Amino acid sequence: MTDAAADVLRNVGAFAHDIVSPTVRLGVTGLSRAGKTVFITSLIHNLLAGGRLPFFDPVAQGRLRRVYLEPQPDDDVPRFDYERHLADLLGSPPSWPESTRRLSQLRLTLEFSPSGFLDRTLGRDKLHVDIVDYPGEWLLDLPLLNQSYEAWSEREVEMSREPNRMAISRDLQTLLETLDPLAEANEHDAKRTADEFTKYLRKCRENGDTAIVPPGRFLMPGELEGSPALTFAPLILPDNTHAPRGSLWGMMERRYEAYKSHVVKPFFRDHFARLDRQIVLVDALTALNGGRDTLHDLERALTDILKCFRPGANSWLSTVLYPRIDRILFAATKADHLHHTSHDRLERIVRRILHRAIERADFAGAEVDVVALAAVRATREGEATVLGEKLPCIFGYPLAGEKIGSRTFDGTEEYGIFPGDLPKDADELDAYFENKADDNQIKVIGFRPPNVPRRDIELPVALPHIRLDRALNFLLGDRMT
Repeated sequence: MTDAAADVLRNVGAFAHDIVSPTVRLGVTGLSRAGKTVFITSLIHNLLAGGRLPFFDPVAQGRLRRVYLEPQPDDDVPRFDYERHLADLLGSPPSWPESTRRLSQLRLTLEFSPSGFLDRTLGRDKLHVDIVDYPGEWLLDLPLLNQSYEAWSEREVEMSREPNRMAISRDLQTLLETLDPLAEANEHDAKRTADEFTKYLRKCRENGDTAIVPPGRFLMPGELEGSPALTFAPLILPDNTHAPRGSLWGMMERRYEAYKSHVVKPFFRDHFARLDRQIVLVDALTALNGGRDTLHDLERALTDILKCFRPGANSWLSTVLYPRIDRILFAATKADHLHHTSHDRLERIVRRILHRAIERADFAGAEVDVVALAAVRATREGEATVLGEKLPCIFGYPLAGEKIGSRTFDGTEEYGIFPGDLPKDADELDAYFENKADDNQIKVIGFRPPNVPRRDIELPVALPHIRLDRALNFLLGDRMT
């Protein structure tokens, strides 16, 4: 009750402030390596540098007057290091910025000429956009809020036994089979089990299996490293068995609940539950490249995470008592790794794997859209003739160490690559995965960022992108009319 009352008081203050100084709190969400840092950096840079944004209505209509960064709105949250990330992208040679390793935030202010009579009369010609960034691993923790230790433990054990994970979970399985969850609790067993579980999670991530690694702080503990809240693991409890209070099971359960109370709930309450708009970055191409199981893991993880959202249309009362996310954009990233003729197919695949979450948000009254985008376009399109056949290709600088077949790239030369084709119909995915020998299947490799020229010594040309303006218009356009 105390937490709920505090939330209401905070929301009342935010609502009153928003009347005078409109603010959108934009959450940039996605699993690890989906491109959150690059998306935020490119969004800010394109607005500040006057990038090509023809489908962002305030730009298309000539109403966007000025864009600038403002001081950090929350004193207890680190600032998103925009300048350092931009320096990486504009370096010589350019490089991708480091992945997000902590919670950060940045405020961007957009001054515009309002088109509505009331807004012109009230002088509401500014929109503050508070962008919140956090590690993708933390996002995976949100479904734990709705799970007991028993349910979580059972699910983790089941998933570790799935065929595609048996090899990397063998040591963990051996240890769990030897442990007696009803035995008296002791720190030695708790620590070695938590250590083995963490090793298994790290192997999952190294294999590109980022969709199944909760608790997220096990992989990025920060100041919690070594604390009891991070010293727990799943156990195997026999059916119809009750674990006594002082047992190893009881200790693990208590620490699991402590993790939820002291790590997950504060993050949800102080940051996630305060969002107004949400963009969910989905690296569907890498999942497709990984095969049927990897795509299924992505679908499962995102569906669980999106259950934690509060979608729906907002009224003044809901804004005060129970704020909701009224617009959700699902963005299929790395669209520059495909020829543009496959972009609509990529959008249809994302709609298919997230159809449950999209239907739920639609039913609740939120507006939902799906877009294939590249926050920074690292390739260009062209054609190549192979054995007399012209193929639509992408041209770019593959990162050093990337491979296609027997060729390993060194990162210094530009290559033309036929990226393959996605199925025309998303319902054909099963047949697509079964035909592994098909040369037309997509081939996803990493490319280095493009070389961006400069207009003068200080000011570079805006970073090239694909459909960043469409994303901006969906997320912010209606608040700048």
